[in-house]
Amino acid sequence: MTADDNLNPEKTLRAAQPSRSQKVARVFASNRQPVAPNFGFTEHSKKDLQFSVRPNHTSAPYIALSIQSRYNIPLHSGTNGGNGMKSKRATLRILGLLLALGLLTPRFSAQTSPDGAALFKEHCAMCHEGAAAGAGRAPTTALLAEKTREEILQALESGAMVIYGNRMSTEAERKAVAAFLSSKSSGDAASRANMCTAAGPTTRGDLLKADSWNGWGVDILNSRYQPHTTIRAENISGLKVKWAFGIPNASTAYGQPTVVAGRVFLGSGDGTVYALDAATGCTVWTYKAVTTVRTAITVASRGKSGSLAYFGDGEANLYAVDAEDGKLVWKVRIDPHRTARITAPPQFYRGRIYVGLTGNEELTGGDPNYPCCTFRGNVTAVDALTGKIVWKGYTITEEPHEAKPGESHAKFTPAGGPIWSAATIDKKLGVLYVGTGDAYVDPAADGTDAIVAFDLATGKRLWAQQKTPGDVFNFGCLSTPRINCPPQMGPDVDFGSSPILQDLGNGHRVLLAGQKSGVMYALDPDDGGKELWQVRVGHGSGLGGIEWGSATDGTNVYAANSDIPGVLLSVPPGAAPPPVGGLSAIDIRTGRLVWKTMPPKPACEGRLGCSAGQLAAVTAIPGVVFSGSMDGHLRAYSTKDGKIIWDFDTLPDFTTVNGVKAHGGSMSGSGPTVAGDMLYVTSGFTVTAGMPGNLLLAFELASGLPGGASH
Repeated sequence: MTADDNLNPEKTLRAAQPSRSQKVARVFASNRQPVAPNFGFTEHSKKDLQFSVRPNHTSAPYIALSIQSRYNIPLHSGTNGGNGMKSKRATLRILGLLLALGLLTPRFSAQTSPDGAALFKEHCAMCHEGAAAGAGRAPTTALLAEKTREEILQALESGAMVIYGNRMSTEAERKAVAAFLSSKSSGDAASRANMCTAAGPTTRGDLLKADSWNGWGVDILNSRYQPHTTIRAENISGLKVKWAFGIPNASTAYGQPTVVAGRVFLGSGDGTVYALDAATGCTVWTYKAVTTVRTAITVASRGKSGSLAYFGDGEANLYAVDAEDGKLVWKVRIDPHRTARITAPPQFYRGRIYVGLTGNEELTGGDPNYPCCTFRGNVTAVDALTGKIVWKGYTITEEPHEAKPGESHAKFTPAGGPIWSAATIDKKLGVLYVGTGDAYVDPAADGTDAIVAFDLATGKRLWAQQKTPGDVFNFGCLSTPRINCPPQMGPDVDFGSSPILQDLGNGHRVLLAGQKSGVMYALDPDDGGKELWQVRVGHGSGLGGIEWGSATDGTNVYAANSDIPGVLLSVPPGAAPPPVGGLSAIDIRTGRLVWKTMPPKPACEGRLGCSAGQLAAVTAIPGVVFSGSMDGHLRAYSTKDGKIIWDFDTLPDFTTVNGVKAHGGSMSGSGPTVAGDMLYVTSGFTVTAGMPGNLLLAFELASGLPGGASH
């Protein structure tokens, strides 16, 4: 077994010498993978073919031959006929075995309309009507009804729910589930794309402009601080909507806007990546990825050949497209594990792209038929021009193995330590820092719920500072009886946001890291991550605490707090639940809490998904901090005292430049981005508890104000 395989459980189990029928069954039970619609199988690894099978009469011969090749089932039929006859009879022999196992459906059964309600109950209700929905970890059926049928189908075909979608034997069954859940249809949005009549070329100088917002944290330190803007506390009342863009076929506005060279780059739930004109919102180009693109997009020069835009998708594909016209330059799947996906925005530094990976096993660990769990979070370094993988470093150094008796409550261990957000680059030491999530299975490895340092040149793990030992959580912990879960499940308090590296100006530096536990930590990057101070800003839970990102202006670090009520919010019996939301300012040198401001009572109170929780990433400019809320409001706070100085409600319907009907919703995940005299923000989030929306807004300072627009 090798590290490159990232542990294929079937290789381990093969040593037990099961029967041929058992071997065939394992192709379906253990090795289903995401596959584009209308194909019987797909190859994901040259070293070990793994098939995604959607049995039907057209794909059956290919399935049979695939199984024969993989398991060396003899093709001899015992007759003296020619080779062609032998092959046909051998195929029929294997097909007979598949029919006997119930893995193929005869042609006549396709005439029966699938029962979407029954299929949902069988495959999906455990999460969407169970404890996971109550905990806010999975959308309820009411929230799913706000999605379009196409959006739900995409999730089952190639998105986060693909493992469950693959258990439905036909596309008709997946469509039946989508139709059961929603009556909405997206229609043809292409005709409303509002293509630009002309778009000027970008130059290397455009990429270097200081007032751009490139990638996740605006810089490789992930400060989320933009000093190069005309927006100030004194003129922020003049910030008005300039244009609105409706994201087609969406109930969640994925992706944080990247603003570079006069263009806005944005990913979306159906895999469409948009390049828009930053001033007008017209569409310069679109590119369709395999599946959901929720990462921020990073743009970098490729010398005299223009520039490339980099992003990842929900099947661990990393892309480089031409930033001028959206044409694909290269695409590479950077992790072979079946549940691997990219939520962490790519980080560009000196000719390489560094990207963290997370897995979906926190979800699939709740499936009793899934061989749980084998994914390890990792950082992959890729040559920015060619897409060639340079190195891969794991947050958990030990390779997964079949658990020994009494070692774990799961089949395999260790697993977990996912990386959700962008890596932070330390030029001085030649080091890369990431925050990691919980362990999927017990025992929890030291690289979980930790800040981990890697060597930039080699990918060697240098150190790990774990802050919550023993945090084991997967959706099996929410089921009765528990599956793949120890008696005491963990609190699920990942480091979901990027560490922030800051120079204190006195020969010392600090690494700032916010955790879903509600605690902000300061670590010493020059002393192996030794803790300098910690400050609690919230109670903390599986939905935060500090969720998606903080910001610093070099004086304070600004941390938003969630504390949304739910199953994962642990409160002693009889105790009152903690207050929801809040934004705090902490002195980065001393750890002193400078101020904390609680949010207003939500105007949408009582509406499904509405909350005062503040999960979205925070953004800072001189004198001002922006924080979005699950109530759909984007608010600006004074850095001096935390007073709210501007408040905008994104929930209403907006007239959009591309003609797509759009409104805002809960704000989570990404944060606002600032470039020049403009601010860009998305609204709508239903991945966890939240209100749907499909909106991108562009704000501009009104003309006539200090720093305001003159065009």
